[in-house]
Amino acid sequence: MSQLVLVVEDDPMMQKMAMKILRSRGFGCELAGNGREAVSKAAALKPGLILMDLSLPEMNGWEATRALKADPALARIPIVACTAHAMVGDRETAIAAGCAECLTKPYELDELIALVQRYVGPAQSQTKVA
Repeated sequence: MSQLVLVVEDDPMMQKMAMKILRSRGFGCELAGNGREAVSKAAALKPGLILMDLSLPEMNGWEATRALKADPALARIPIVACTAHAMVGDRETAIAAGCAECLTKPYELDELIALVQRYVGPAQSQTKVA
């Protein structure tokens, strides 16, 4: 199983924070800035986990999740919705689209690390520099 985490986020500050936290803990990660890019990067990289923002340009997170789950080669990759949408029904909508669970932003550092470890296991010592 791949330990690579695909972070799908369009907000530059959230991108920087998530990437810094994950890399500092030894996880390999790649970034996609919109839903369309997320689908193509997931196909190319086959990450072990996708952290999917839901409010994205070009193709939103719900659409990108449905597209990923419709592709037999990508359907088994767990997707966790990371969203500031804490409205009633948003979690259910994300789960219905194919997300395994939701992480509400802003999230705590330990909460993010625990979630990533739950899906890809503890970070391995990196042998190559990203």
